Amino acid sequence: MATSFKSTCFLPKTRFETQFLVRFSPSPKFCNVSTRKSLAPMASLGTDNQVLGLKETLNKLKRQKKVALIPYITAGDPDLSTTAEALKVLDSCGSDIIELGVPYSDPLADGPVIQAAATRALSKGANYDAIISMLRNVVPQLSCPIGLFTYYNPILKRGVGNFMSTIKDVGVRGLIVPDVPLEETEALRKEAVKYGIELVLLTTPTTPRNRMKEIVEASEGFVYLVSSIGVTGARADVSDRVQQLLAEIKEATDTPVAVGFGISKPEHVKQIASWGADGVIVGSAMVKLLGDAKSPEEGLKELENFTKSLKAALL
Repeated sequence: MATSFKSTCFLPKTRFETQFLVRFSPSPKFCNVSTRKSLAPMASLGTDNQVLGLKETLNKLKRQKKVALIPYITAGDPDLSTTAEALKVLDSCGSDIIELGVPYSDPLADGPVIQAAATRALSKGANYDAIISMLRNVVPQLSCPIGLFTYYNPILKRGVGNFMSTIKDVGVRGLIVPDVPLEETEALRKEAVKYGIELVLLTTPTTPRNRMKEIVEASEGFVYLVSSIGVTGARADVSDRVQQLLAEIKEATDTPVAVGFGISKPEHVKQIASWGADGVIVGSAMVKLLGDAKSPEEGLKELENFTKSLKAALL
């Protein structure tokens, strides 16, 4: 796996840059903790339920002087039934937004952990249609919004308008597409607005300031600040540069800013929150727990414990 993005992935003409975009009833044995959310009655929920959008969620938390926890998992790893349960666990353990990755055969932005998860998921039949079917059942039972992470080819294959209509119908609220340059997002943005889907864009440590301003102006939901150069994956430390980048972005926009890439420990989460982030995204560490577990049940339990530790760091 390459250690940086391919040239087609959110690159300006001469410099590195990226953009991204990130319900069954929870099992009683999972997340029986004080941070557990109270879910609305099933009969009152549907694709037009009272779940807030991404930006509304983050702004509400900001008014409460809180920072959002945004976990990422790969759909279909180890299987879609476990993904459904994992979504419930994450929601019940206090996640504020959940980013769900659609497995893809050429995941440009993903490091080895998520790439391996995508390969396993695809081998188990976790294609787009199967994921949509799972979400149709699960999303109405969640209390937090879902942002979908997918590459552009599956969108083009189904037509942009049809894709947006479908994910809107199953209750998805946000979208991240990592392999489309800013200049080519117009069609996506137009259809996303039409269907009420918040298209989240990314900025990186090497994004020129003027281009960063263009990205944050175009981003809906939140601005995704990549904390380090390269692909996704856990890292030992978070660069101090993130604090400065957060300040620069917040000077350019009132849109909430969430930080991702390399965040894998409660101390990372706490540090980034203290720097002024509105949300913290944790991906590879979550995916690894589910992928390495001896059984789905063990993976879900470890996911519960880890999510609780991250949530506690934000309290």
